Amino acid sequence: MIGTRSETDVPVPGVTAMRAQASWFLDQRTLPRHQATQLMARDLREFLEHLVPRIERLAAERSRDDAPVPAANVALAAVAEARRRMDEPEAAGLCGEVERVKSLARSVVSLCDHHDTLTGITVCLLCHHVIGDEAWVPFQRARPSGAGLETGRVHQRCAPAGRRTRR
Repeated sequence: MIGTRSETDVPVPGVTAMRAQASWFLDQRTLPRHQATQLMARDLREFLEHLVPRIERLAAERSRDDAPVPAANVALAAVAEARRRMDEPEAAGLCGEVERVKSLARSVVSLCDHHDTLTGITVCLLCHHVIGDEAWVPFQRARPSGAGLETGRVHQRCAPAGRRTRR
């Protein structure tokens, strides 16, 4: 007998894997095929369906006396934006659909970042792995969406020469 697995049996990847997959899609320089775009849209929606309640729970755990309350409020605004994007219907044409799916990918990256902020985890902006006790350097780059700069940390081994920021 051949066993089958339902979609609910497939474990949701960790935050690092979600961020990496969404970032990969955002970094594509050529137009992906329609089927690949649809598969990515499905994955990103599943990621968001998993991340939204997690972020809401983390934000709710913050008491009014905690210093990170503004971070929780910003995270909840990102959750509202993610929900809005999830409700958007499929766009007409491949270019429109790719842009819609890229907006889902931006929400995944955003919620992953908020997850890290609310849990106190620092992730390398380049390799997307947690920076533990390893050496790190500050880093800044243009956001994939073109909306400003992304500032954070990278492993010292990941930092390209000449791209490091000063402390």
